[in-house]
Amino acid sequence: MVKDFLGEARLLPWTGEEGKPCYLAGDGDGYLSRLADGIESVQLGMAGDLLGHADELLADRRASGGELRYLACRLAESLRDVKRVAESRGARLGNARA
Repeated sequence: MVKDFLGEARLLPWTGEEGKPCYLAGDGDGYLSRLADGIESVQLGMAGDLLGHADELLADRRASGGELRYLACRLAESLRDVKRVAESRGARLGNARA
């Protein structure tokens, strides 16, 4: 969480130029907050779907190296997304307790 002139800023589930984090200042009730909530929900759902696919592919002894590499790349992307969601939500939980 980043302090700004309005208080705490929310880490958003997307990055800006050059992969830099994006933050949102506000009360959490606006359009961008709702958009971020929706994107976080999609990212978490996709992570669950990807884990199911990973289980299937890893159980298939015929899976090629290319398929496994592709899976590893998608899992890494998903893990980055889920980590960002966890950091954002964890920071907001900390503020709610204060």
